Amino acid sequence: MALYDDLRAEVLPGHQLVVEVEGEGADSVPRDASHLVISSLLRGLSEAGQRRPGLRVTCHNRIPHGRGLGSSSAAIVGGLALARGLLVDGERHLPDERILEIATDIEGHPDNVAPALLGGFTIAWKDAQNSGRAVRLDPHPDIEPVVAIPATPLLTSQARRMLPARVPHAQAAANAARAALLTEAMTHRPDLLLTATQDWLHQDYRLYAYPQSHALMTELRNHGIPAMISGAGPTVIALGTRGSSWSGEQVVARIDMIRASFGPAAVAEFVAKPIAVDGGGVRVEADTGG
Repeated sequence: MALYDDLRAEVLPGHQLVVEVEGEGADSVPRDASHLVISSLLRGLSEAGQRRPGLRVTCHNRIPHGRGLGSSSAAIVGGLALARGLLVDGERHLPDERILEIATDIEGHPDNVAPALLGGFTIAWKDAQNSGRAVRLDPHPDIEPVVAIPATPLLTSQARRMLPARVPHAQAAANAARAALLTEAMTHRPDLLLTATQDWLHQDYRLYAYPQSHALMTELRNHGIPAMISGAGPTVIALGTRGSSWSGEQVVARIDMIRASFGPAAVAEFVAKPIAVDGGGVRVEADTGG
């Protein structure tokens, strides 16, 4: 299975705006132009020199909010993709490269919007003009990701405040080396994933923001399973490998055992599930029905 948000835009007469939300965040997100999908859609239309028509936008949200799974990036990219779908010759007005630039400007960095847009395994950065750039690679077909999603969210802004303004040079150098190794591990050498996912720059600094997540990640790594905090947390993501000592199914079973050892509160806190690697990123489909 995979985690996708499904968005639908329908042109209405006049200038009314109707926003309908189902699923994740339905009881908390706004129903006006401040909704992140809507504001991103409007930004995309504006980039093409188009005014907003009357719209009904329906959001069926499956990506949990505030869990480090990129829900805001999915909303931004989804809104921009809706704009492309509504435009005549939308691919020319909003090609992937331009959507990435706009999405980076909205989000502040390309780390999460790039995979939401392109799928696969992405390496993202900002160029000299501060514009988002990315390259997409195909992850090794045997990698089987598993996420352990906590019931309690964590604000990204809160997690960011826990990071120090400066880190020791040795830690930065070690993380840079692991990041380089991760490219090889993700695409050709899954046996190197445990080493390649070792982190010195954010997970330990944020320990007190997600103690159970950190404990689960640590236990998984102690068993030889590549595990890390997803995004700013508190979701834990582990990378099983088909045909190895730890397949995705075995990782799920191990997570359940670790949760049980933590006691009843932790058992209720996390839901572990395998997720598929998406190879294509955002998709736009025209409704040609009557």
